[in-house]
Amino acid sequence: MHSSRNTDSVSFSRVIDRLIDSLRVLPGVGPKSAQRMAFYLLERNTKGAVQLSESLKDAVEKVGHCNKCRTLTEEETCAICMNPGRDQSKLCIVETPADALVVEKATGFRGLYYVLMGHLSPLDGIGPKELGLKNLADRLDADEVEELILATNPTVEGEATAHYISEMARKRDIHTTRIAHGVPMGGELEYIDGGTLSHAFADRREV
Repeated sequence: MHSSRNTDSVSFSRVIDRLIDSLRVLPGVGPKSAQRMAFYLLERNTKGAVQLSESLKDAVEKVGHCNKCRTLTEEETCAICMNPGRDQSKLCIVETPADALVVEKATGFRGLYYVLMGHLSPLDGIGPKELGLKNLADRLDADEVEELILATNPTVEGEATAHYISEMARKRDIHTTRIAHGVPMGGELEYIDGGTLSHAFADRREV
């Protein structure tokens, strides 16, 4: 009589299991993908594994948030905010540092950014405080911003966030535009091709 064995319960050494579990913190990485990554690093690219480990440790210890726009940087103030050649009168609102990067690469925008690090989502406990909207309000009150460009993702949460911020700007009589929806509803800026994003950015509309 053959004994049945649940292969899902098979484990390797404690160290390997920990590596696999650690890789699963990455978005979209399930158990099997994490296992493949772990075995690849251990079997075929130990040098790359060491470099990855050192780079992650270095980044976690040194990278923080810009004190003006909240993007990720190892300096107190990021290079874009420090650049005197940027147009101080235009402020583009994005959800993530990746969104700011793709706007920067795909468009001719030469203003400044404000990175929310997310979007309004009351069910997840993400409100105005978590998005740094008090700091944004302080920037709007400083009278430097003449146009606020809303480039949050065209999702339900992104639209709600854009509406909330547009009301903040309206109370201060600041001209506000929203990037055009050549960007598909439900999409995320990070994965939109440059041509589509550039067109949407150029055709932004008033809100």
